[in-house]
Amino acid sequence: MVRPISVAEDIVPIGEFKAQAARLLDRLRTTGHPLIVTQHGKPAAVMLSPVEYDRLRECAMFVQTVSAGLADAETGRTMDTATLRRRLEERQA
Repeated sequence: MVRPISVAEDIVPIGEFKAQAARLLDRLRTTGHPLIVTQHGKPAAVMLSPVEYDRLRECAMFVQTVSAGLADAETGRTMDTATLRRRLEERQA
């Protein structure tokens, strides 16, 4: 489950990020919590750990695949199990 963003811990101005980049990146890696960097008081970037970024990409790809499958089903682009088995057997031959 995603933890809510903590204004006190997860949002830092760009000047603070520049001054404490190593510490903030270490915290990002160890906690997994995103870091929001602001510029002129407005959000400018969201930083994620590599693990969290990969997880997010995998979730997005899963949702895209499911959406494509649902679209196929809605337009009738489906096949029954017997047809699928026959096609798979033909490929293996």
